[in-house]
Amino acid sequence: MANKNLNAAKTAKKDEFYTQLTDIERELQHYWPHFRDKVVLCNCDDPYESNFFKYFALRFNQLGLKKLICTCYNGSPVQGNELLLHFDGFDAEPTKIAYKVEITEVKDLNGDGAVDLSDVRYLLQNDKNVLSTLKTGDFRDPECIELLKQADIVVTNPPFSLFREYIGQLMEYKKTFLIIGNQNNVSYKEVFPSLKDNRIWLGVNSGSQRFEVPIDYERDNTYIDSDGKKYAKFGNICWFTNLDHKKRHEELDLVCRYSPEEYPSYFNYNGIEIGKTADIPYDYEGIMGVPITFLDKYNPDQFEIIGIGLELANMDIVRSRLGKLNGGPRLYVEKGKEIVRLYERILIRNKHPQRYDDNKAN
Repeated sequence: MANKNLNAAKTAKKDEFYTQLTDIERELQHYWPHFRDKVVLCNCDDPYESNFFKYFALRFNQLGLKKLICTCYNGSPVQGNELLLHFDGFDAEPTKIAYKVEITEVKDLNGDGAVDLSDVRYLLQNDKNVLSTLKTGDFRDPECIELLKQADIVVTNPPFSLFREYIGQLMEYKKTFLIIGNQNNVSYKEVFPSLKDNRIWLGVNSGSQRFEVPIDYERDNTYIDSDGKKYAKFGNICWFTNLDHKKRHEELDLVCRYSPEEYPSYFNYNGIEIGKTADIPYDYEGIMGVPITFLDKYNPDQFEIIGIGLELANMDIVRSRLGKLNGGPRLYVEKGKEIVRLYERILIRNKHPQRYDDNKAN
């Protein structure tokens, strides 16, 4: 039991990634109309530290929210945030308690003529109906599931190690959401079928992103800033959502023309290899394999997602050629006398391929 608890503590520490307010603002600006008169749940968000809580509390009136609910899992190991509060009646340290915050209005409580973070702080310190404790704060706990049922939209950065379970729960309860994850998560069985069927998609922004982490967090890609806060930088970060946005309907400009010399066929699937999204030919009618980064440009009106390499690749023909497989199912291409295993590919078809003459005329 001791080893199990120790491993759980290590995992929890590795999952402590605090999203920067600038990254939240950069993404959320594209969804404002969706939030009017809605109950928003941030269920992985310590009110002591979470910039998601700060964002929605400060913009509660601008967004026209009906209610904001934030919960956290037994507090946070990160300390020193500007919203750090002290509450009468709680003897334990903040790091030992799981909190729930419910806000239904944010007013100019200190009379300074503006609604800002000081008003949010005053509200939490003086209204005992706003803040309360939870048993664990775990999103899987029954009391947290009851809060999930109340929510119209869920917005948060869930624990990376629990992403499968987290998004699976959102889909089970048919929730609208906007959450952060790694782009490699698209291949998960809990994710890809919904991407393929256009029940979820990627948000507006993706790429490298930095997160605040505990000061004792150990990883090569960390640094400490001038304020003494520690940050870790990760690549391939993206947002997963089922909230519509304009970028999702922007047509990808295709400028390349298909030729068999430039686009090799797969050894173990009936389709052609596209190394970069920018190289998708405008005139090819068949199935094409593209990197998972294609999903950042995916327009469901322009392309159809057929499947994913790990599910559709014919590995029997690869096994007959190689005898022994290195790794799981993937698509292969021939290079000289060898066949080469590729990174994961999304298989797509252009819904409106153009003939060369048509494209030239335009």
